[in-house]
Amino acid sequence: MATRITGITPQLRTTDIEASIRFYVEVLGFTLAFRWEDFYAGICAGDAEIHLKRVDAPDPSVGYVAAGDHLHLYIHVEDVDAMAARLRAQGVPIIAGPVDRPWNTREIVLRDDQGHTLYVSQALMPKETAS
Repeated sequence: MATRITGITPQLRTTDIEASIRFYVEVLGFTLAFRWEDFYAGICAGDAEIHLKRVDAPDPSVGYVAAGDHLHLYIHVEDVDAMAARLRAQGVPIIAGPVDRPWNTREIVLRDDQGHTLYVSQALMPKETAS
């Protein structure tokens, strides 16, 4: 019998762990779960956890992800419009959205303090199809 997977934790690289912790905690509303010395931290939102690791050079994936319309994190919320308004009020630029997607989500796109691309999404009710 296979072992049941109970979670997956992505790791984002940062050249300024203090600024990244502030962004995720103060701007996005995550909670600092733990800190290891001056180079590693875990932050949580609900059951989701992200690890931050301080590195000497900027994350080389940032440019690639931005150029290819990819993402680093996909974050689920209950009200994406309220989140977008709150972020804008804090001076966080919204790159795209809010926009309804054909896969029944409403999304915004933004970047964190290190340039990682974040999608914030709200599930929408499926549209009824005519019979």
